[in-house]
Amino acid sequence: MPFAYFIYNKNPLNCAMQIRNANLKDVESIFMIETACFPANQAASLNTFSERLKVYPNHFWLIEDGVQIVGFINGMVSDNDIIKDEMFKYPELHNEDGAWQSVFGLAVLPEFQNHGLAGKLLEHLFEVSAQNKRKGVVLTCEKHLISYYEKFGFVNAGLSASVHGGDVFYDMRKLL
Repeated sequence: MPFAYFIYNKNPLNCAMQIRNANLKDVESIFMIETACFPANQAASLNTFSERLKVYPNHFWLIEDGVQIVGFINGMVSDNDIIKDEMFKYPELHNEDGAWQSVFGLAVLPEFQNHGLAGKLLEHLFEVSAQNKRKGVVLTCEKHLISYYEKFGFVNAGLSASVHGGDVFYDMRKLL
Protein backbone atom coordinates (compact mmCIF):
# COMPACT_ATOMS: atom_id res chain seq x y z
CA MET A 1 0.00 0.00 0.00
CA PRO A 2 2.19 2.87 -1.21
CA PHE A 3 -0.22 5.74 -0.60
CA ALA A 4 -3.08 6.51 1.73
CA TYR A 5 -5.27 9.56 1.41
CA PHE A 6 -7.74 11.04 3.84
CA ILE A 7 -9.38 14.38 4.41
CA TYR A 8 -8.05 16.23 7.40
CA ASN A 9 -10.44 19.02 8.31
CA LYS A 10 -8.45 20.50 11.17
CA ASN A 11 -5.23 21.47 9.42
CA PRO A 12 -4.55 25.11 8.59
CA LEU A 13 -4.84 24.42 4.85
CA ASN A 14 -7.96 22.22 5.15
CA CYS A 15 -6.65 19.90 2.45
CA ALA A 16 -6.27 16.17 1.89
CA MET A 17 -3.37 14.55 3.71
CA GLN A 18 -1.27 11.87 2.08
CA ILE A 19 0.78 9.04 3.57
CA ARG A 20 3.60 7.76 1.40
CA ASN A 21 6.94 6.01 1.65
CA ALA A 22 9.91 8.23 2.31
CA ASN A 23 12.96 8.43 0.07
CA LEU A 24 16.42 9.93 0.36
CA LYS A 25 15.20 13.27 -1.05
CA ASP A 26 13.07 13.64 2.10
CA VAL A 27 15.88 13.15 4.61
CA GLU A 28 16.41 16.82 5.50
CA SER A 29 12.69 17.36 6.18
CA ILE A 30 12.62 14.19 8.27
CA PHE A 31 15.60 15.35 10.28
CA MET A 32 14.01 18.77 10.84
CA ILE A 33 10.85 17.12 12.21
CA GLU A 34 12.94 14.80 14.40
CA THR A 35 14.83 17.68 15.98
CA ALA A 36 11.60 19.62 16.54
CA CYS A 37 9.99 16.66 18.34
CA PHE A 38 12.73 14.84 20.25
CA PRO A 39 15.36 16.03 22.72
CA ALA A 40 18.92 16.02 21.37
CA ASN A 41 19.89 12.93 23.39
CA GLN A 42 17.11 10.88 21.73
CA ALA A 43 17.03 12.37 18.22
CA ALA A 44 18.43 10.37 15.33
CA SER A 45 21.04 12.04 13.16
CA LEU A 46 20.73 13.01 9.51
CA ASN A 47 23.17 10.20 8.69
CA THR A 48 21.10 7.68 10.67
CA PHE A 49 18.00 8.56 8.67
CA SER A 50 19.94 8.29 5.42
CA GLU A 51 21.16 4.82 6.36
CA ARG A 52 17.68 3.67 7.42
CA LEU A 53 16.23 4.90 4.12
CA LYS A 54 18.89 2.99 2.19
CA VAL A 55 18.22 -0.28 4.05
CA TYR A 56 14.47 -0.30 4.73
CA PRO A 57 12.68 2.43 2.75
CA ASN A 58 9.50 0.33 2.66
CA HIS A 59 9.25 0.73 6.44
CA PHE A 60 9.51 4.51 6.54
CA TRP A 61 6.31 6.53 5.96
CA LEU A 62 5.61 10.24 5.77
CA ILE A 63 2.45 12.25 6.13
CA GLU A 64 2.19 15.45 4.14
CA ASP A 65 -0.39 18.19 3.69
CA GLY A 66 0.20 18.93 0.02
CA VAL A 67 2.81 21.57 0.80
CA GLN A 68 5.15 20.02 3.33
CA ILE A 69 5.99 16.85 5.21
CA VAL A 70 4.39 17.20 8.64
CA GLY A 71 5.23 13.85 10.25
CA PHE A 72 6.73 10.39 9.90
CA ILE A 73 6.93 6.89 11.34
CA ASN A 74 9.76 4.40 10.80
CA GLY A 75 11.33 1.22 12.09
CA MET A 76 12.99 -1.97 11.00
CA VAL A 77 11.57 -5.48 10.89
CA SER A 78 13.16 -8.21 12.99
CA ASP A 79 12.37 -11.36 14.92
CA ASN A 80 12.78 -9.47 18.21
CA ASP A 81 9.61 -8.75 20.14
CA ILE A 82 11.42 -5.89 21.89
CA ILE A 83 13.66 -3.13 20.61
CA LYS A 84 17.33 -3.49 21.45
CA ASP A 85 19.68 -0.50 21.41
CA GLU A 86 21.84 -1.96 18.65
CA MET A 87 18.81 -1.88 16.35
CA PHE A 88 18.89 1.94 16.44
CA LYS A 89 22.56 1.95 15.46
CA TYR A 90 22.75 -0.79 12.83
CA PRO A 91 20.11 -0.63 10.08
CA GLU A 92 21.59 -3.76 8.53
CA LEU A 93 19.96 -5.76 11.36
CA HIS A 94 16.71 -5.29 9.42
CA ASN A 95 15.21 -8.65 8.40
CA GLU A 96 12.50 -8.21 5.78
CA ASP A 97 11.11 -11.64 6.69
CA GLY A 98 11.02 -10.90 10.42
CA ALA A 99 7.93 -11.34 12.58
CA TRP A 100 7.87 -7.95 14.28
CA GLN A 101 7.62 -4.43 12.87
CA SER A 102 9.34 -1.95 15.15
CA VAL A 103 8.69 1.75 15.58
CA PHE A 104 11.87 3.75 16.09
CA GLY A 105 10.27 7.12 15.62
CA LEU A 106 6.81 8.61 15.39
CA ALA A 107 6.86 12.38 15.07
CA VAL A 108 4.50 15.13 13.92
CA LEU A 109 5.44 18.80 13.73
CA PRO A 110 4.26 20.60 16.88
CA GLU A 111 1.82 22.85 15.00
CA PHE A 112 0.09 19.75 13.55
CA GLN A 113 -0.05 17.73 16.79
CA ASN A 114 -3.24 16.81 18.65
CA HIS A 115 -5.27 16.30 15.48
CA GLY A 116 -4.90 12.55 15.01
CA LEU A 117 -2.04 12.50 12.50
CA ALA A 118 0.22 10.29 14.62
CA GLY A 119 -2.73 7.91 14.95
CA LYS A 120 -3.17 7.87 11.16
CA LEU A 121 0.50 6.97 10.78
CA LEU A 122 0.16 4.17 13.35
CA GLU A 123 -2.98 2.82 11.65
CA HIS A 124 -1.17 2.83 8.31
CA LEU A 125 1.76 0.95 9.84
CA PHE A 126 -0.64 -1.61 11.39
CA GLU A 127 -2.38 -2.15 8.05
CA VAL A 128 0.85 -2.62 6.10
CA SER A 129 2.29 -4.86 8.84
CA ALA A 130 -0.83 -7.05 8.82
CA GLN A 131 -0.70 -7.31 5.02
CA ASN A 132 2.90 -8.45 5.36
CA LYS A 133 1.87 -11.09 7.90
CA ARG A 134 3.81 -9.62 10.82
CA LYS A 135 3.07 -11.05 14.24
CA GLY A 136 2.90 -7.58 15.73
CA VAL A 137 4.40 -4.15 16.29
CA VAL A 138 6.85 -3.14 19.01
CA LEU A 139 8.12 0.18 20.29
CA THR A 140 9.63 1.79 23.34
CA CYS A 141 8.23 4.90 24.98
CA GLU A 142 8.60 7.06 28.04
CA LYS A 143 6.20 6.52 30.93
CA HIS A 144 3.98 9.51 30.10
CA LEU A 145 3.23 8.01 26.65
CA ILE A 146 2.13 4.54 27.81
CA SER A 147 -1.56 5.45 27.96
CA TYR A 148 -1.38 7.06 24.51
CA TYR A 149 -0.09 3.86 22.90
CA GLU A 150 -2.52 1.72 24.89
CA LYS A 151 -5.34 3.52 23.02
CA PHE A 152 -4.01 1.87 19.86
CA GLY A 153 -3.91 -1.61 21.36
CA PHE A 154 -0.35 -1.70 22.63
CA VAL A 155 0.31 -3.51 25.90
CA ASN A 156 2.95 -2.38 28.35
CA ALA A 157 5.51 -5.19 28.53
CA GLY A 158 7.45 -3.52 31.33
CA LEU A 159 10.63 -1.57 31.79
CA SER A 160 12.81 -1.72 28.69
CA ALA A 161 16.44 -2.77 28.70
CA SER A 162 16.97 0.02 26.17
CA VAL A 163 18.93 2.96 27.48
CA HIS A 164 18.76 4.88 24.20
CA GLY A 165 19.59 8.51 24.91
CA GLY A 166 20.15 7.73 28.58
CA ASP A 167 16.43 7.83 29.38
CA VAL A 168 14.00 5.32 30.92
CA PHE A 169 11.72 3.55 28.44
CA TYR A 170 8.99 0.93 28.50
CA ASP A 171 8.54 -1.90 26.00
CA MET A 172 5.19 -1.74 24.24
CA ARG A 173 3.81 -4.57 22.12
CA LYS A 174 0.76 -4.90 19.89
CA LEU A 175 -0.28 -8.23 18.39
CA LEU A 176 -1.81 -8.09 14.94
